[in-house]
Amino acid sequence: MSQWKWNGNGSSGSSSLRAETAARAADKVAGAGRGASEHLAPAGPDTRESKRLTEWLHQRLVRQIDPTLIVDEAGGKSRDLVAAAARALMAAEAPNITGELKEETINLVVDEVLGFGPLEPLLRDPNVSEVMVNAPDIVYYERDGKLYESGQHFRDSEHVMHVIERIITPTGRHVDEGSPMVDARLPDGSRVNVVIPPLAPDSPTITIRKFRTDRFGMDDLVKIGSITAEIGAFVGACVRAKVNMLVSGGTGSGKTTLLNILSSFIPESERIVTIEDPLELKLQQRHVVRLEARPSSIEGQGEISQRDLFRNSLRMRPDRIILGEVRGAEAFDMLQAMNTGHEGSLGTLHANSSRDAIARIESMVLLAGFDIPISVIREQISSAVHLIIQMARMPDGSRRLTHITEVLGLEGTVVSLQDIFRYVIDDADEDGTIRGHFEATGVRPRFVDKLQTFGYQVGPETFIAGRRFG
Repeated sequence: MSQWKWNGNGSSGSSSLRAETAARAADKVAGAGRGASEHLAPAGPDTRESKRLTEWLHQRLVRQIDPTLIVDEAGGKSRDLVAAAARALMAAEAPNITGELKEETINLVVDEVLGFGPLEPLLRDPNVSEVMVNAPDIVYYERDGKLYESGQHFRDSEHVMHVIERIITPTGRHVDEGSPMVDARLPDGSRVNVVIPPLAPDSPTITIRKFRTDRFGMDDLVKIGSITAEIGAFVGACVRAKVNMLVSGGTGSGKTTLLNILSSFIPESERIVTIEDPLELKLQQRHVVRLEARPSSIEGQGEISQRDLFRNSLRMRPDRIILGEVRGAEAFDMLQAMNTGHEGSLGTLHANSSRDAIARIESMVLLAGFDIPISVIREQISSAVHLIIQMARMPDGSRRLTHITEVLGLEGTVVSLQDIFRYVIDDADEDGTIRGHFEATGVRPRFVDKLQTFGYQVGPETFIAGRRFG
């Protein structure tokens, strides 16, 4: 199917292929089926036999369907065309397969022809946040922060590779033994990572981080208990007041989701430049320029790093610079920008605590090869970063803001930090659900006066030690 020419949404071919009605598509495919020499035997009561027949017919239908029939220039009917064609061939080849088994087989064929095969049901489920293929018969997914093994499976490793090619070919990427790792993006923006043998000797693997199409707001975080309304109002005011902020946390802790929400507090009157690798942010403002890093080609040329993009963004007259994830040499340029008038910068990084976040920035600057004393790096950090918001995924799968920490400055040779708010775990229910509360530590941030200038009214009780929120 790699030679198919597509016309329409997500197409990669240049030829315009004519649309067919479902009836004509069905007639052509049924004709091809009647000319074949193989016929299916009736399905017996043995479920294993039914499964074998289903898989055999599935492969047969994929081979028989004429790819020129699936294009619909009017849009929205391609799935119906393939389903009609599959029904016609099934009626000719396997009239004894009926009911749920027939419908399941047809759905499998449509997913294989038009989508990503066994992954399609998981990708369509709005409640699934990640999909992980460990082996042809081992496919996991994440829902509400917890991992489950799905009932989906591939025929073999070759089938997995076929889906991988379907994913990466439209992006212009390439994967083989000489280049066995690749990052790509699905048409809806979902992030894909692929590793194949010899690096993954057991089987090609696929990991998909699904892109949220709905707009998640601060009210939504409050509803699910990730934050309280009062603390949400505080961090929103920090964004409006151009406080330099970093969102820190582990993998899957909700950093990007929170960064998206924080960006919504940036006024419409400001010009925003985002820098990502890959694109994940979905800002609501109109005046936004999105920049995405580019990996090197197969020949090792043409790489555009986040640092290259960051340095270029300073020439684009930004009011705000949002760095999707700080992960390398761009950390130094970010600190420089924050210290030279580009206030209100936002970004995320992987770290398990606010203190770890500071150490990570130090390491990124040092590993980038800059010949700078550690004391100078810490001085840059202490004057550039004002606030660190720590996110965490709890044992029950929930994602919560756990600490809001102010960066005070240097205390000797150490960057001084103090928590303003924190999440305290009280106990856990029998089913493992975490129960806790947010509280103030008694520390009044130094930039409160700046917040009041931007309209955030701070009552005297806001920062009283031990005060509970929510």
